[in-house]
Amino acid sequence: MLRLNGMRPPLVAIKGSHTLTTYTMEYKIQTIGVLTSGGDAPGMNAAVRAVTRAALYNNIRVKAVYRGYKGLMDGEVAEFTTQNVSGIIQRGGTILKSARSEEFKTPEGRKRAYDTIVREQIDALIVIGGDGTFTGGRVFAQEYNIPVIGIPGTIDNDLWGTDATIGYDTALNTIVDCVDKLRDTATSHERVFLVEVMGRDAGFLTLNAAIAAGAEAAVIPERATVAEQIETAIGQGRRKSKNSSIVLVQEHAVEGGALAVQQEIEKTHPEYNVRTTILGHLQRGGRPSAKDRILASRMGCAAIQALLDEQRSIMVGIQNDEIVYVPLTKAIRTKKDIKADTWHAMQILCI
Repeated sequence: MLRLNGMRPPLVAIKGSHTLTTYTMEYKIQTIGVLTSGGDAPGMNAAVRAVTRAALYNNIRVKAVYRGYKGLMDGEVAEFTTQNVSGIIQRGGTILKSARSEEFKTPEGRKRAYDTIVREQIDALIVIGGDGTFTGGRVFAQEYNIPVIGIPGTIDNDLWGTDATIGYDTALNTIVDCVDKLRDTATSHERVFLVEVMGRDAGFLTLNAAIAAGAEAAVIPERATVAEQIETAIGQGRRKSKNSSIVLVQEHAVEGGALAVQQEIEKTHPEYNVRTTILGHLQRGGRPSAKDRILASRMGCAAIQALLDEQRSIMVGIQNDEIVYVPLTKAIRTKKDIKADTWHAMQILCI
């Protein structure tokens, strides 16, 4: 077995009398690095725990990187044992901390990160996060020939190739719980409540929370114009002779989100008493649900198995309750669409 500064050895050429033969020397991953990056999501700790214990089970050392790619550049690395991840499966957030890094987007920043990889003798990197995390990991893997495995940790559930991402289920339940409480006030005061939900450019949280909470409407960028969706919501309220209703608005449906929708309703329908609630980062917090803990645990173990199978530049996903491996490029660049039947169900249920 051969190591070269903790990295995968290059191809070696041996010149014979007439031919030039190229082959790869025997190689085995001995140490992995693991980090969390981007927005935190409930269940990230469960994923870190699973990665750590699955690696140790296979006699692979674990180097935990604090504060994402920024920490990788700054050398914030510590060796983890099973004790480091005891008692964290139920905790929200991430014990490894998280940070966004503009510097890592530059060649100079990635070179600093690679210097840490070499110094710590890390053979492969497991990154837990969303599309920004995976984009950085894919570029880094290409530049420095290091295996990178992605685990999808984002409440947005917007990554192609997986039915669910870590944190999505917990965030969905948090939103539904908040909407249930808001409905009491909306009904008591005969008001229209607009609830702004996270999700960036994807309406999965908004639409499914609206269905689960029995909302009157969901305003998402994937279906119809915002004006059309507002008129539909108002019309449905009138047909039911209701003076109170709950409308969930995806944060980037329009510039200004739910506040912009409120201004539009007040302008076109001044008879309605409108209030807006922005849930914000409340949606990212809290103890992960059992579903997210199980998903994170399965994905963490599968990430180590992917490395043992000599896979690289892939995302661990789940489809029809089976673990799948998806190329990072496809997971990042392919748009994940709202299911037509889910949208249709919303239209039926909110009459």
